[in-house]
Amino acid sequence: MKIVVLGSAAGGGYPQWNCNCDTCRRAWSGDPAAKARTQSSLAISADGESWFLLNASPDLRKQILDTPLLHPKSGRRHSPIIGAVLTNGDVDHVCGLINLRESQPLTLYATSRIHEVLAANSVFQVLNADLVKRRTLALNSPVELEGPDGPSGITVEMFTVPGKVALYLEGAAPVLDGETEDTVGLRISGNGKSFFYIPGCARLTSTLADRVRGAELLLFDGTLWRDDEMVVQGVGTKTGRRMGHMSVSGPDGSLAAFADLGIRRKIFIHINNTNPILLDDSPERAFVKEAGWEVGEDGMEVSP
Repeated sequence: MKIVVLGSAAGGGYPQWNCNCDTCRRAWSGDPAAKARTQSSLAISADGESWFLLNASPDLRKQILDTPLLHPKSGRRHSPIIGAVLTNGDVDHVCGLINLRESQPLTLYATSRIHEVLAANSVFQVLNADLVKRRTLALNSPVELEGPDGPSGITVEMFTVPGKVALYLEGAAPVLDGETEDTVGLRISGNGKSFFYIPGCARLTSTLADRVRGAELLLFDGTLWRDDEMVVQGVGTKTGRRMGHMSVSGPDGSLAAFADLGIRRKIFIHINNTNPILLDDSPERAFVKEAGWEVGEDGMEVSP
């Protein structure tokens, strides 16, 4: 199985267009230790020819340009991208679908809840229903993904993780730590290999810990270094928990939570522009490396 990290940053990318925090300032200056990153998405393939997107970033067009594996190969109209799988309805995970509107056969997989969200927003009708097949994935049920030409050799199992609905769907009293079809993780299998992709997660439950224990590869939510990071830096008012993300550091953070689960390879993705682990030379980067984690970068090719 082939995996390419198309985008490793959280919503807004890195540097964020209107942010001049300490971390972003280094990226704006062209500091080589502060590599720019686009918004969170992966591409996966069983054969290196046909590819599925895991989430569709607003930066998708740039990500395709930067990834020769995803360029057209033959004929007047062609794309190696044969479909997409969505883990939630966040802007940074669904807006890229609009880039796929030029009458190309695709298969779009999501929970029934996320399909309802897309159907309720008329802008997504630019995806021609005669060509873009919308398939609903049931929870905890492995399904082989199919493209326009049939089975892909990749099996996906969706499962709920603690999280919240997308910001634009919040009501007056949003549920911040629920386990619903609004936020899911994925177990991806193919060619005898498997890995977990969980770009948004508010906490590690015992059920989730048991699910990922002993995994070969985990790509996990690395949004904030500390829960109050944006508040302390003066660039926001919300904590990580309020946004549906567990922090990297601290007694309840992911470094501590995953330390004893025997996962062979762990990579942080969906990293916010304020998070110092984005800096190659930061103490925080050294800390996560010492703890056995890697920090995702755009263009990174990974194998389970």
